[in-house]
Amino acid sequence: MMRLPLPRFVPLCALFIAIPLATVTPSASPSLRAVVELEEEVYRYVPADNGAGPLWCAGSTCLVRDGDRVFATGLETIPSAKPLNNVRWLLFERQAHRWNLVLADPNGRTREPSPLAIFPGAHLLLSVNPTLNPNPDAYAGPAQPQILQFKLSDLRAPFHTWLPEWSGTPQFTEHSYRSFAADGPNQECLLLQNVGYTHAEWAFRDRSGNWSAQGQLHWPVDPTHEKPQPIRICYPNVALHNRAAYFCGVSDIIEPNPAWRAYKKELTGREWDYDFRRLFFTWSPNLTREPFQPWIEIASRDQTCGGVSPGDLWVAPDQAVHILWTERALDERLREKFFPEARQTHQLNYAILRDGQLLHRRTLIEAREGESSAIPAAPRFHITPDNRLFVICYVSGAAPDGTPLSENRLFELGKDGEPAAAQILPFKQPFTSCFTATPRAGSKPSEFLDLLGTQANRPNTISYARVRLSPAP
Repeated sequence: MMRLPLPRFVPLCALFIAIPLATVTPSASPSLRAVVELEEEVYRYVPADNGAGPLWCAGSTCLVRDGDRVFATGLETIPSAKPLNNVRWLLFERQAHRWNLVLADPNGRTREPSPLAIFPGAHLLLSVNPTLNPNPDAYAGPAQPQILQFKLSDLRAPFHTWLPEWSGTPQFTEHSYRSFAADGPNQECLLLQNVGYTHAEWAFRDRSGNWSAQGQLHWPVDPTHEKPQPIRICYPNVALHNRAAYFCGVSDIIEPNPAWRAYKKELTGREWDYDFRRLFFTWSPNLTREPFQPWIEIASRDQTCGGVSPGDLWVAPDQAVHILWTERALDERLREKFFPEARQTHQLNYAILRDGQLLHRRTLIEAREGESSAIPAAPRFHITPDNRLFVICYVSGAAPDGTPLSENRLFELGKDGEPAAAQILPFKQPFTSCFTATPRAGSKPSEFLDLLGTQANRPNTISYARVRLSPAP
């Protein structure tokens, strides 16, 4: 059992050094053409009104691919149960040109969606967090993290339930904020689950089927706050590769600035408002032997009460860590009173790190108040079998001529981080937020870009799309 010390906090600006860029396929490679092959509804849902939704586990995924097979998980609201634990998981597979419901949770109730992972050719893994409170009218209560193992050869056969082994007896609840990652080639997995506002518990399962390492990931502490406190990190992108773990998430604490907190209460009437404006990264070179390293702050909009949102993370074959995120410069509600000279920007940003050192950073798309109004959101990576790196994102707002924008853009990143010309994916309706079949959950790099998520003008509906990347004619 591994017990971890409190990681130190290190600002990113202290880590910049000039190092050659990580290896990604140069943009001089033959261009690939994106062809939308499928766009279809998977399921519809009734909002559960419990503070979560089908895409709540945004840092993990509810979509995986194994060869020609594609699997997804969903949520069903239980009419006879009251929030918070008033939904159950659903498991789907696309078969015979349609999505089929394979199984629904026969017993449990939960609050949040259930992320998927896959060991290609062998097993499908489902992260669940059922409540231990038997009263369907109870508002909250303890929960038990589990991993359900399904045989890919027979999904309807009885599944196995894995109970992670933790460092002690943590008190889990329905607010799990959990992250689930898998190393598909090595058939190993990692589960992290938050405990209050202090830390996340983590448990690693090795290829022999043993929970051979576990510990606590303590949140960074910023002494510049009026009342220094742990900065809870949520909605992280987590990757597991050859027992190295990588974690990048956003701050999620009650507004720490007392003046801003008081003013927000005047506006909203609520005692609380969360910050979501600092992006932090940490990693362990080997979970079975080494602790998580000191926290690195990748981005911050703390000066003007802006916003930061994690996008995606990919560990390249050379161990370079590629990170995507979006930033909003300021909270416009506070501008007139606190920073009247500030101007709004919206950015899609990209960075490469290795061993905690910043190799490269650039802005890929930017909307500037009074100039460009194309606002990027919901970015994801896509990796091809030859390790070419693509970005898909949603863009809204307005074009330079004032024409409204609502579209999905796809572009390749070259060796120098330079984005190639974007292709506009011709969906009937653009995806405003989505999961992909990411290698972080065990899916192999693929010629197919798979999307599962919400589309514009399709409320309470989860949709799927398949995009083939093939050589341009």
